Amino acid sequence: MRWSQLYVPTLREDPADADAVSHRLLVRGGFVRQLMAGHYSLLPLAVRVRAKIVDVIREEMTAIGAQEFVLPAMHPAEVWQRTGRWEVMGEEMFRLKDRKGADMALGMTHEEIFTVLSQELRSYRDLPQLWYQFQTKFRDEARPKSGLLRVREFTMKDSYSFDAADEGLDHSFDLHRGAYERIFERLGLPAIAVQASSGSMGGSASVEFMSPSDAGEDLVVRCLGCGYAANTEKATSALAAVTDGPGLDMPERFDTPDARTIDELARLHCVPAERQIKTLVYVVDDQLTLVLLRGDHSLVEQKLIDTLAATAVRPATAEEIQAALGASPGSLGAVGVTGLPILADEALRGRTDMTTGANTDGVHLRGLSVERDIAVQRWADLREVVSGEPCPACGEPLEVVVTIEVGHIFKLGRKYTETLGVTVLGPDGDRVVPTMGSYGIGVERAMASIVETHHDEKGIVWPVSVAPFEVAVVALGVTDATVAEAAEDLYRQLRAERVDVLLDDRNERPGVKFSDVELVGIPYRITVGARGLAEGTVEVTTRATGETQLVPVAQAVEHVRKLLTAAA
Repeated sequence: MRWSQLYVPTLREDPADADAVSHRLLVRGGFVRQLMAGHYSLLPLAVRVRAKIVDVIREEMTAIGAQEFVLPAMHPAEVWQRTGRWEVMGEEMFRLKDRKGADMALGMTHEEIFTVLSQELRSYRDLPQLWYQFQTKFRDEARPKSGLLRVREFTMKDSYSFDAADEGLDHSFDLHRGAYERIFERLGLPAIAVQASSGSMGGSASVEFMSPSDAGEDLVVRCLGCGYAANTEKATSALAAVTDGPGLDMPERFDTPDARTIDELARLHCVPAERQIKTLVYVVDDQLTLVLLRGDHSLVEQKLIDTLAATAVRPATAEEIQAALGASPGSLGAVGVTGLPILADEALRGRTDMTTGANTDGVHLRGLSVERDIAVQRWADLREVVSGEPCPACGEPLEVVVTIEVGHIFKLGRKYTETLGVTVLGPDGDRVVPTMGSYGIGVERAMASIVETHHDEKGIVWPVSVAPFEVAVVALGVTDATVAEAAEDLYRQLRAERVDVLLDDRNERPGVKFSDVELVGIPYRITVGARGLAEGTVEVTTRATGETQLVPVAQAVEHVRKLLTAAA
């Protein structure tokens, strides 16, 4: 490809609305343009990178025996209604009606649709099956941002496994985990495999692949000592033991008219946050529910959802709280409360001499014993782990890392096959319900995540495996016939060696050409100039290191070929 024929609208200034490095550089480098919030056009350079990412994924999926499909992006509501997810997906699902008034949806994911296809499986001998596709997904994000990292329209590689027994699912899950590890390694994308919540997908085991980046929105808790890693939605820690006093024979009321927060109670009434009980009120599937945590701990809502297998969770309104408990937030407690479910975090189990709200505005209770004075109906791990707490596996301090989710794999089990009536003939002649797994990678998000990891002050530094071009031949002074002919000759030789090469044949100043090549991130640059040719050499520059070597013209192609081989 010749740069003079290629559409690469590079910019000299950062876009004003770019809040992530990848967003800034992909726009500046002429890779993407925004149509509207959350919707991006991929320009030729991005299409080339995307194709290489897809090729890597496809090769690894093929290697584990997966077969490629292409399924519709628009789905009938009826299938989603049968699994209950028409309601669960809420406002994130794009919904529409066709001309006959039938409800339709733009696919957020394809569990239901692949499961419908699996109804044609007849026998356990047809299993296992590993099916996958590359398909556009639509999610009506409330706040799309950060370029390709949070969008409303994107390409996902989603795959699905069907097995006759749980042991088969375990094997399919492990195959995908290994494939994902190889995919991210080949893409040059550091990814931590962490325990995660299955969320609205359902199922049991769930592993996210998280790439550390300041542009991320997910927090991962990990231990550098033993390798423990989990999303904050699943992470636990080994809290230090607490020694409590005996407390009082019964809780004692005391006035706190000026204390409506944990901090104010600690500051004004000398009650440390770790000796307070925080009472939160949630509506869980239309049921008002009390959630108790230690005063210095925060709730992870996904843990609450997972604990109760809830489909709809929201904080109660001030009016709902007042009607149920007779007090306002800041003076709430669970002592003496009956008729409402009460959940408590494990960190409160066995605690004594604690303080909580009295359900009277401006009044608290002290000296209470949790298990004596509160009718806790369920104990669960509900709190958010913070940096420095001991690892639950080895006791070393945990660290919390900001990350981007680049892949997610689930053991779905029989949730979808049972609901949609899928059975096969088992080995003993009985009907068997297949068990499923679901496995996803966002293609454009992977592209942006690679940029977040591979860049410098000059622009993108693509790994060779996904770079839009592997080599740029830059002719300095294209009006010089000797320079133009030498550059053309190197271009032809590299193409003959099946190197993905771009010839910069533009009549531009050297500084413009160098800046553009660095901005778009081509791994290797061969600079052809009159001065070097007079000495029989060209310059070969490695983008990642900035190192430049003088190489004889006759050896330039072989030199670059060796560099590419070493980088592969």
